[in-house]
Amino acid sequence: MLTTLTAVGIMMGLGLFFGIGLAVAHRFLHVEEDPRLDLVEENLPGSNCGACGEAGCRAFAESLVSGINAPSKCTVSDPDTIESIAAFLGVDAGAQEKQVARLYCAGGISQARQIAEYEGYASCRAAHLVGGGGKGCAWGCLGLADCMTACTFDAIHMNHDRLPVVHVDKCTACGDCVDACPRDLFECLPVSHKLIVQCRAPLEGDAARAVCQVTCDACGRCAQDAAPGLITMRNNLPVVDYAAGGPALPEATFRCPTGAIQWVEHGQFEHEDLPVALTGVHIE
Repeated sequence: MLTTLTAVGIMMGLGLFFGIGLAVAHRFLHVEEDPRLDLVEENLPGSNCGACGEAGCRAFAESLVSGINAPSKCTVSDPDTIESIAAFLGVDAGAQEKQVARLYCAGGISQARQIAEYEGYASCRAAHLVGGGGKGCAWGCLGLADCMTACTFDAIHMNHDRLPVVHVDKCTACGDCVDACPRDLFECLPVSHKLIVQCRAPLEGDAARAVCQVTCDACGRCAQDAAPGLITMRNNLPVVDYAAGGPALPEATFRCPTGAIQWVEHGQFEHEDLPVALTGVHIE
């Protein structure tokens, strides 16, 4: 009986000790939050997409209140909301060029050679792990819509060639499709970057054309026709560097024999088309 009472007394003493410790810590270590924080967060979209570069809308609201970021960095909010937040905080809304996810592949089922039939789980990542799917090009889009599934803004659909089509108006450049693609075929780029190389196959000549009709065959004509320094050939592929050269003009695409490099206007590529259902899809 005495042992039990002793144990109960010890537990009560510990509870009292830690309770007093927590009360003292709260009294002296408590950090007051800016009362504007909750109001700013309430006006943000709540998507927690990370396109602003912060961990979520709460973290972005904290950066706005502290003056680290400008409201325009939220690519999901509409212009009126951005202006409203800026007016509330008494800051400039800022200017942020819209970014959009771009696909580095134009080889759908009508263009790329199919060497096998894939009938496994309908996922690009699964097909990539199981022998690379049925596509002859080991670098091309597998067409099983992991990017579309990952997009929380309904900004991607699959066209009749089983290639992803990005809707520029809906895309927030959150990067979910970039993370979802097992072949690293997506990149978020400013909409002003209109020269896009739609190929990632490091092949050349006949070897390139054997796997896909629209692959880059490393002829180098785009680099020759572009402004000095704008396009360089690396690993048999053209690389566009807007910082190194300029200006970017559509003439760089005119002599491309396969159409692997495109000049994008209004977010449209040549392969964009009506969506197709992917239920029960298999590639032959």
